Amino acid sequence: MPRPTATQLVYGSATVFLSTLAMLLLSQTQTGIGVAVIALAGLGLGLLVAMTAPVPGVSRVVRRHVVRAESTDAPAPLTAVPAPARPAPAPYEGVARRRLTGRAAAAEARVGEHSR
Repeated sequence: MPRPTATQLVYGSATVFLSTLAMLLLSQTQTGIGVAVIALAGLGLGLLVAMTAPVPGVSRVVRRHVVRAESTDAPAPLTAVPAPARPAPAPYEGVARRRLTGRAAAAEARVGEHSR
């Protein structure tokens, strides 16, 4: 089971607190059993809200589209043809080089070295 996100925890906690408070004020119950029933109802409502809160990730539209595409007998999707291999461009190709001095020149000279 995935861990709840911060948004789900906040929505669920706020729902438990506010719904329990509203039900206690509206029912005006004074018995322990009545308070317990209202508290359990608030917890259940908070759990329901927390589990239905939006979860970051893939949107519903994308999920629905993927499920619909998998359920139909559509032909296999087209795959991209890789481009022909080209040699890598030379460093600084097409860029005018400026003369470096001091630390910049020393750093430029060490660019190709390996770290230890």
